[in-house]
Amino acid sequence: MGTMTTVLLVVGAAVVVLLLWLVGVYNGLVRLRNEVRNAWAQIDVQLKRRHDLIPNLVETVKGYAGHERGTLEAVVQARTKAVGAEGVVNRAQAEGELSRALGRLLMLVEAYPDLKANQNFLALQEELTSTENKIGFARQYYNDAVMRYNTRIQTFPPNIVASLFGFGESEYFELQEAAQREAPQVKF
Repeated sequence: MGTMTTVLLVVGAAVVVLLLWLVGVYNGLVRLRNEVRNAWAQIDVQLKRRHDLIPNLVETVKGYAGHERGTLEAVVQARTKAVGAEGVVNRAQAEGELSRALGRLLMLVEAYPDLKANQNFLALQEELTSTENKIGFARQYYNDAVMRYNTRIQTFPPNIVASLFGFGESEYFELQEAAQREAPQVKF
């Protein structure tokens, strides 16, 4: 009877340890998944801030360069597309198009000295530059969070728990085209 009790205690202890390990891994995966979601929300906040600045920037430029309608419309269309984009890949692509359109708009400003000196434009430009930096930091944080999460769900033995509970890989926020990786050259 003593041997049977010892065996049951050892098996019971092993089951408890296994369950505690399973709970720990599961909770760690949930924490990492939530970190990825939070990081994406931070990108979203900064992109919304960027999207909110663009109409003011376009209106300010329109007052000085209203005949540059094609460039202004391209920015507005790119903004609309970016606001409506769903998913990481589509969002990255739409934001890249918006960045290129903004670059063209800011290069257009070079031809208008009065606009370059306008206080409203300068304030908007500074705000946009600040927002672009914040977007860059938020993207980096998001991609770091995705890397930690994806690494965790791909390594053994947590990958077993991840597959049992449906934890799937997250996508990186990557620029799709090589041209998007280059910052537009704007000189004022």
